[in-house]
Amino acid sequence: MERSLINAQELDLEEKVVAINRVAKVVKGGRNFRFSALVVVGDHNGHVGVGTGKALEVPESIRKATQDAKKHLVKVNLLDTSIPHEVTGVVGAGKVFLKPAPAGTGVIAGGAVRAVCELAGISDIRTKNIGSNNPRNIVNATIKALTELKTVESVARLRNKSADEILG
Repeated sequence: MERSLINAQELDLEEKVVAINRVAKVVKGGRNFRFSALVVVGDHNGHVGVGTGKALEVPESIRKATQDAKKHLVKVNLLDTSIPHEVTGVVGAGKVFLKPAPAGTGVIAGGAVRAVCELAGISDIRTKNIGSNNPRNIVNATIKALTELKTVESVARLRNKSADEILG
């Protein structure tokens, strides 16, 4: 997988908070509470990223997560308003199946997968969350699946053929 750096300043990014969690560290004097946030950013045009942040206050953890997400942007290969082919992404126990859908279907997905798909610019897709429903694993599995998408042109280039030969 070839990763090229995407400049977040050049894109008009929108953020969506997927999960906020209160976490505790038990010390001699009691419990120290912090907040961890999971944020997805995207430009509705094929760029999407996910990040996590942890801080004493919720807004600060969201800011840190947004900053982290902008550092981890990926390019998604889209086909009109959907994806080019079926794909499955697995991270830990989280497994996400993504299936292209005809125009007008909408985003049929659960909360964490929906956030990633909408911010990536996919408006017609069917998804199924298999296994864990842990938001972190599901979001990461969705990102992994989206990065594995290939266009007809890229497959044709790999096989030294034309796109028409691939489509048959």
